[in-house]
Amino acid sequence: MAAPGWPCLRAAGAELCVLDLSVQPGAKHTGVDGLHDGALRVRLAAPPVDGKANSQLLAWLATELRCPKRDLVLLRGEASRRKQVQVALPELAVATWLDRVLCP
Repeated sequence: MAAPGWPCLRAAGAELCVLDLSVQPGAKHTGVDGLHDGALRVRLAAPPVDGKANSQLLAWLATELRCPKRDLVLLRGEASRRKQVQVALPELAVATWLDRVLCP
């Protein structure tokens, strides 16, 4: 099977993948805002205070990917705009979601 081809996504096992994110907290609305420097740009309505933005990011991703929040792990970037999130879904499932939100 061919790789899905998103620069922000890579497989980390048969049922795991890693999503590279560029997050902008304090936005008016939460949502995807395209790609930025090889990462998926996400604008978050939550402020970057006391982990609120990270918590909202994981909750939003869980809703978008239709998986439990426990299936998402923040690997890197707790206090940074650049983040890596491990997703307990096959790479193809996340690539399909990226196709839907980035190429409507």
